[in-house]
Amino acid sequence: MGSRLKLFLPLILFAIMAVFLFRGLSLDPQAMPSALIDQPLPEFTLPVLGEDRLLKRDELVGEVALLNVWATWCSSCRVEHPYLLQIAASGVPVYGINYKDDDAAAGRWLAELGNPYRANIADREGSLGLDLGVYGAPETYLVDARGVVRYRHVGVVDERVWQTILQPLYQQLNAQGSGG
Repeated sequence: MGSRLKLFLPLILFAIMAVFLFRGLSLDPQAMPSALIDQPLPEFTLPVLGEDRLLKRDELVGEVALLNVWATWCSSCRVEHPYLLQIAASGVPVYGINYKDDDAAAGRWLAELGNPYRANIADREGSLGLDLGVYGAPETYLVDARGVVRYRHVGVVDERVWQTILQPLYQQLNAQGSGG
């Protein structure tokens, strides 16, 4: 009986691996958890893209805002960009985190496509991205008026994502005043 079991062992192992693979593929990649949910935005002092000044975490506190991680090397960011322009034009504060990118290329991108950002943090080395737990670009964080991260969206923000997820949360946080 032992030798017959050895014949079926590869098939059994394959079946077990297939179950794990199927479970992994069925997970929603947009629903990646973040250790920062309900935690303060990490402290940072980083340069503002295209300006001769530094921006600190405390300058983002005081209103509900979106923090959008983007880069010129990110093709999905180009898809997302026109919708970010619409969101910003509607009065929603949007701050950019230009992630591991070239400042000159980022400046050209914004000059060509428009700039939805109130300020753009030049995260050249990815230090803020690391503190946020960024997997890649684009990612968008909803931060309340106290500077607490309330939601993280991995992937493109489009009309569906804005209307069904981010906008209702944004409005709820604004209605709460202090964000919590």
